[in-house]
Amino acid sequence: MFLVTLVLAIAVLVLLIIKVKLHPTFALFLVGLVMAMVNGFSFVDSLSLLTGGFGGTLQSLGIPIMLGAILAMGVQDTGAAKSIANCFIKLFHGKNLELAPSLTAYVVSIPVFGDITTILCSNIANVLSKRKHISMSTMAAFTQTGLNLTHAMVPPTPGILAVSIALEADLGAVIGWGILVTVIAFFLTWIVLKKWCEKEWIEPVPAVVEGLEETKSDDVNELLIKDADLPGAFASFMTIAIPVILIAGGSVIKMFIPDSAPDDAMIRTVAAIMSDKIVALGIAVFYTMILGCCHKASVRKSNLEATGKDPAGFNEVVLNSWIARGLEVALAALLITAMGGAFSKVIQSCPAIPLLSDLIGGTGFPAILIPYLTGAVMMTAVGSMTTAGLTAVGVVAPMMASLGLSPVATTLAIGAGTLCFNHVTNSGFWVVSRFFNLEKITQGLKYITIPDAVASVFCMILVFIFHTVGLF
Repeated sequence: MFLVTLVLAIAVLVLLIIKVKLHPTFALFLVGLVMAMVNGFSFVDSLSLLTGGFGGTLQSLGIPIMLGAILAMGVQDTGAAKSIANCFIKLFHGKNLELAPSLTAYVVSIPVFGDITTILCSNIANVLSKRKHISMSTMAAFTQTGLNLTHAMVPPTPGILAVSIALEADLGAVIGWGILVTVIAFFLTWIVLKKWCEKEWIEPVPAVVEGLEETKSDDVNELLIKDADLPGAFASFMTIAIPVILIAGGSVIKMFIPDSAPDDAMIRTVAAIMSDKIVALGIAVFYTMILGCCHKASVRKSNLEATGKDPAGFNEVVLNSWIARGLEVALAALLITAMGGAFSKVIQSCPAIPLLSDLIGGTGFPAILIPYLTGAVMMTAVGSMTTAGLTAVGVVAPMMASLGLSPVATTLAIGAGTLCFNHVTNSGFWVVSRFFNLEKITQGLKYITIPDAVASVFCMILVFIFHTVGLF
């Protein structure tokens, strides 16, 4: 009966979001309330479950999501994303240029929301598509795959960060293994699908490439993005690398300096502070603000385009406009993520979960596939990686002990599952379609859904292998 109610709840959730057009936050609230009551909780207890889950998720994720949104504004205005793309253009010597926006999206998406990353990288993809006569089918397929790989599996992206915290997984370990798995999966996906993606020609967005001419030259200098006042490559990469290095570094220090070593207590204390997700993201925001002060022309131009305003005092841009724009972007993500945590709390609290765990454990089915398939099913239904991941946590978390799964393995498997079946229920599907000129739904399914599914399978194979040999 629990499985029946869960399936019905997901179906109703999809209906409310897709057909009724109810905002996902309230759709999750209503479905969660009804599901709790159907599974034996009183109305008051059901409300308590939802509010407890909502508040608990906000408590752990609210500030990191806001800091990530502010960081996104800084990455956009300083031109850091363009400099990162230039670095990849140089790295590949002007060839295989679909990798430039793809790997830029892969890097930028680690702390930055997916839709913002899409917008940041789409112009790069369109310009390179025109200059080197590369179909937007190829650009779309690999740019959004790079973006979604880190969005699904590498904290501090909000969704996988929420899953990691809910399962009490070591954030540094999730980051390290997530990067290794996704890098391998990206290049395997690129190798497998590159020729197939090239078969259909799709023009770049006309408004973006107006006035540009094609070139057959591989001269890197002709292909570089030459906006004025761009920061250097190293300085640009540091906007993204700082939180990753600090969080992962804290885990490494904890691994090599045990609590039993009293002489190193100060090192552990400092490492714990610096690797805290809020501190790490806060330092990245502060660094990006300093970078912005070193590239005022680029920042003023981008902020003017975004807001239509050009404040007299530059400090008003970085200390006010960035924060205001970031909070506006963060609001929807905050509410949906928090309500996803509330819905997950309801599922975890259902009395039938332990019985379901025993049932699955007795089948002999590979345990690591349970969180993967759960994440995939939830993503197919609700269309949001964050909501799908948190909903999957509700089902899988109570089973971890009986299935013999570690928090890191479970987190990565859920993340890989949420990468699968990215289709019309996901708002990101339509954002990518719009900015990459995929005018037909069939083109979106071919160059968004299929590459993500292939990458998801590669990720799960790698997670399965690493887990089986006992690496996590």
